[in-house]
Amino acid sequence: MNLIKSKKRVADHGEVFTPPWMVEVMLDLVKGETERIDSRFLEPACGSGNFLVRVVQRKLAAVELKFGRSDFEKRHYGLLALMCTYGIELLADNIAECRANILEILADYFNIDESDDLYGAAYHVLSQNLVHGDALTMRTLDGQPITFAEWGYLGKGKFQRRDFRFDVLTGSSAFSAEGSLFAHLGKHEIFTPTKTYPSMTVSELAAVTRGGTPKEAA
Repeated sequence: MNLIKSKKRVADHGEVFTPPWMVEVMLDLVKGETERIDSRFLEPACGSGNFLVRVVQRKLAAVELKFGRSDFEKRHYGLLALMCTYGIELLADNIAECRANILEILADYFNIDESDDLYGAAYHVLSQNLVHGDALTMRTLDGQPITFAEWGYLGKGKFQRRDFRFDVLTGSSAFSAEGSLFAHLGKHEIFTPTKTYPSMTVSELAAVTRGGTPKEAA
């Protein structure tokens, strides 16, 4: 594996890719979390997805062990594994590759293509979870605050989405620190979503990819 794309990119952006063996060693430090389907991972400089691809593969292995006998549950928990994976990347070609690489992992696991609603739903999720932006400024390339979708599986084929601003989430962690003036506040008072959506099925998520718009909850 080539660890750099060009010397200019190294000089301009400090871009050096992590070798696979090191990815495995680092993920093994949190092995239990990588094998928990609903654990959330954020890679703030995700490149083309070296870490996130392996996180998704480990999560899908957990899906297979737990839900391999039920196609319905396997499809929905497989999508949940994807929903709990996040990344930020500064360079446009890298974020496009990252989305494509992770989508390919899911498509290969389920043996699906663009015609399957699960593929369309996964495409939409990755468009929201893998952000083209700057993790240091916490803004997208067009200057908007980075917003992440928090996805939850409600069961019976229904997913819930709530959106949170990245800068608010990171700032809130300081508020809850021991000794902080705001330490007495409950999480419900700190983590306020910017949007909450009605529950959605895989088919409804796929419809967004095909030109629909998810509605905000009243």
